[in-house]
Amino acid sequence: MALRSHPTARQLRLGAELRRMREAAGMTARETAALLGVNSSQMTHIESGLSGVSEVRLRRLAAHYTCLNEALIDGLVKMAADRTRGWWEEFRGVLPSLFLDLSELEYHATFRRDVDFLHVPGLLQTHDYARALFSFTTPELSDGELDAWVDHRMRRRAVLEGPQPIPYETVIHESALRIRVGDRAATRVQLTRILELSEADHVRVRVIPYDLDGFAGAGSAMVYMGGTVPRLDTVVRDAPYGTAFIDSDAQLDRLRTLFRKVEGVSFEPERSRDFIHRLAKEL
Repeated sequence: MALRSHPTARQLRLGAELRRMREAAGMTARETAALLGVNSSQMTHIESGLSGVSEVRLRRLAAHYTCLNEALIDGLVKMAADRTRGWWEEFRGVLPSLFLDLSELEYHATFRRDVDFLHVPGLLQTHDYARALFSFTTPELSDGELDAWVDHRMRRRAVLEGPQPIPYETVIHESALRIRVGDRAATRVQLTRILELSEADHVRVRVIPYDLDGFAGAGSAMVYMGGTVPRLDTVVRDAPYGTAFIDSDAQLDRLRTLFRKVEGVSFEPERSRDFIHRLAKEL
């Protein structure tokens, strides 16, 4: 089987989880390769996401690693067996691979939680808001590129508005709601859009106001996507060196705590809707 030239974030995650299981069992890649009847290079390719692994081999590995977490094993089997070529594949070669990885992760997520301080979260953005936001991208996008970026963002909203929407919670700081990424009219439409979505049973929008005392969590922006089990959750955060996909147990646990702290100081959903409604009326 040919090696993947550009494994997705999901394929890389599967390989990383298999490597973690092996290391926890105290086995070397050479020992594991012998167990499967392959060479060390093939085992390395599996653990680096460059090559797939069958359900039979995956379950054999889990048994020899003495992994007793059946839910985790089933989740990994599901990842290994997945052959989905989603709508995002239409953008391969057109958009950065990061965009496609995000779409794939969202498609498979069991829930999503966002925290944002400067911009309206992507899944809530209107067409005009997204276009105005991407217009500031550097290097500057051509008209065709800009159209593709906006189209992709709009299609990502299917995880909230499609036939099988995922539970979604977001905490948005007042600054993100007040900054006029577009003009006054576009900002009003954007706030109205958030209000409309917040009425859905699977969506919870919470606001952190400017005048909140003792809030030191303004550096907590993140996208948290749930896996089939907590061990397979993923957090996406922007960093000075680029966007990072975070999936280690220790970091995930820390970021779960961080979300609860940010959520705990925000307005309840009903009060948040009233707050956003007042902002919209001001426009």
